[in-house]
Amino acid sequence: MAWFRRSKENISGSQKKDLPEGLWAKCDECGEIIHKPALEQNLWVCQKCGYHFRISSKTYIAILTDDGSFKEMDKKLTSKDPLGFVDTKPYKDRIKESIRKTELQDAIRTGVGMMNKRSVVIACMDFSFIGGSMGSVVGEKIARAVDKAIRLKAPLIIISASGGARMMEAAYSLMQMAKTSAKLAQLSRKGLPYISLMTDPTTGGVTASFAMLGDVNIAEPGALIGFAGPRVIKQTIGKDLPEGFQKAEFVQEKGFVDIVVPRKELKGTISSLLGMMCA
Repeated sequence: MAWFRRSKENISGSQKKDLPEGLWAKCDECGEIIHKPALEQNLWVCQKCGYHFRISSKTYIAILTDDGSFKEMDKKLTSKDPLGFVDTKPYKDRIKESIRKTELQDAIRTGVGMMNKRSVVIACMDFSFIGGSMGSVVGEKIARAVDKAIRLKAPLIIISASGGARMMEAAYSLMQMAKTSAKLAQLSRKGLPYISLMTDPTTGGVTASFAMLGDVNIAEPGALIGFAGPRVIKQTIGKDLPEGFQKAEFVQEKGFVDIVVPRKELKGTISSLLGMMCA
């Protein structure tokens, strides 16, 4: 029997190349694998199904304001720990960790910018900082943003993305509901427009206060909007919930949201609304 031996250890051919990490994203809605640069170019919206990915406050501000026009306010305002709160870790440590991971001092970014050459004051929440929870700093920065809008006689835009009140601050957090509502009433008495934009998710004490108080309440497609979660509501009322319950489109049907606007159309829509309201 003749024996044959390969002259080379391996058959030459194309070798598998490792893909760089972080280059692809999977759509949570349809499962599509998307090239991240293409996704970013499409404003983080799935081209196949229209699913709106969660994005940072910095990205929202870049989408809504003219290039280079945004000037941040109260950047160094940071939460304290008045209750010495500890759950799985001390609240102080949780704040430090969130600051390190997000490069934010708290769950909201505020400032002044231009939107199609119109001066606006913007407050944008960031879900990546302790679930976008509303503590004393969030309330204070919104209050200061209202004061700034009154001084400049400029419209106010608040972009909400929140799990609700921050339990680590207990009553201090709940007080922000009244505080922000009272400041928005001052803005209204001055005749200045307030646009509320609700993104995924907008829940709890944020929904129960400033998020629903806009002269116009806007939501992104598919955003979860509500007070308590669906599971809690189902247990409370003892009934099955309708299809799409608490999604932006369902909430619009029930009259709590005025208009659902895709991310690509946000700047143009808000600018048009302000043009009519400021006139």
